[in-house]
Amino acid sequence: MVRPLSIAIDRSAVRSLADQIYAALATAIRDGRLPVATRLPSWRDLASQLGVARGTIRVAYERLIDEQLAVGRGAAGTWVAHPLAPPVVHAPGPAVELPAFFPATDRPPRPFELGVPAHDAFPAKQWSRIMARAARTTAAAPLSYADPRGCSDLRREIAAYLSIARGLSCTAAQVFVTNGYAGALGLAIHALRLSGVAAWMEEPGFALTRTALTTAGITVTAVPVDDEGLEVATGVRLAPRARLAVVTPGQQAPLGMTLSLPRRVALLAWAEQAGAWVIEDDYLGELQLKGRAAPALASLDRKGRVLHIGSFSKTITPSLRLGFIVVPPNAISKFTVAAACLAPASAVAGQHAVADFMAHGHFLRHLRRMRRLYGSRRELLQKTLIATLPRGVAIAAHGALAVQLIFNHKKDDTKLARQALALGLAPHPLSVWYAARPVNRGLLLGVTNVSERHVADDCAGLISLLRS
Repeated sequence: MVRPLSIAIDRSAVRSLADQIYAALATAIRDGRLPVATRLPSWRDLASQLGVARGTIRVAYERLIDEQLAVGRGAAGTWVAHPLAPPVVHAPGPAVELPAFFPATDRPPRPFELGVPAHDAFPAKQWSRIMARAARTTAAAPLSYADPRGCSDLRREIAAYLSIARGLSCTAAQVFVTNGYAGALGLAIHALRLSGVAAWMEEPGFALTRTALTTAGITVTAVPVDDEGLEVATGVRLAPRARLAVVTPGQQAPLGMTLSLPRRVALLAWAEQAGAWVIEDDYLGELQLKGRAAPALASLDRKGRVLHIGSFSKTITPSLRLGFIVVPPNAISKFTVAAACLAPASAVAGQHAVADFMAHGHFLRHLRRMRRLYGSRRELLQKTLIATLPRGVAIAAHGALAVQLIFNHKKDDTKLARQALALGLAPHPLSVWYAARPVNRGLLLGVTNVSERHVADDCAGLISLLRS
């Protein structure tokens, strides 16, 4: 037994008596005043000494045991335990930044920002009601694991939507719900065991896709695009052993041209002959602002070589982190195993909300409204820029959701983009889309969050940088 412990307790304190007693004992153990293998007083003895209930002592002792400062030995009492090794304190390292191309997080979009829908036109009230209903449905559901392929109601709605909007006939069994585009790309890489193969990618093209492929051990060859899209013959010449091509045939990212029918036929013929896979990133495919959108490349696939990837990031909200991949029937079993083991679908409540949004026709109506809105905002931005555009800068608007400013000089577009951020603007440099030396330099100006009230001032600030 140890001598009576001197433990001061304050009955008027907010902190409970058990917490006060625990803290006093823990401090005494840690600083050595209660040495290892010392037997602590019994619950009854210490309770009597301090004038508290035995249950209060029990709570304090149990916490000491939980934190491995003491050990209970039944009728033999409670003893001070052998100390654990002190924790290793590492010096703080440098802050880890997301890749430079990664979209900004946790703040409203800025003027000219790419890759985000119109913040002011989002149907927030309607969406909040749908999300609340989905949350109630999810809470009332059985406490079991969700289908790793995605909720059946959402997969059915996606299959029906693709048939109508993208000309792609598929079944719900071919649809896998993913954590956005990145999740779909990762699922494809795992399911098809693509690590170590050679791949084609458009030049210019999405830098995060390129990084994802190389991170997975895939050797990427940049294949140039022209007015008809990917130069398939050049790809065969540059990388004849490639077994994967990643393309944006609907609207090329970032230049905006649609892959022509002859090039589509050539790409599918190459995939069949080479036993290769084609990943179709349906980047803005459903947001064609003029005329009818070209059908999905996968709609022409008769040999089961095309994987169609879409997401709701640019049509509903990026915060959902919700995408999907449509796989050929001959690959369903591979993707089912990969999804179950490595990449199950995202949170169920969000899936139910999107399924509800689609089933009641809200999604297609929302897309129609956004096409009209984005078309008018693109036209407004073009007119505002043309009036004050400096010499040496050309304007183009082939892409659905961006206006391109192409430099006829050697201005550093990445430096200009950084300077624009200080003005609260977020244009994107064109040069960073190129893997090799950029063919063009310039700025990509997103049109989705152009404000009629502020566009003149925003353009004036940008033009002043271009003139400097």
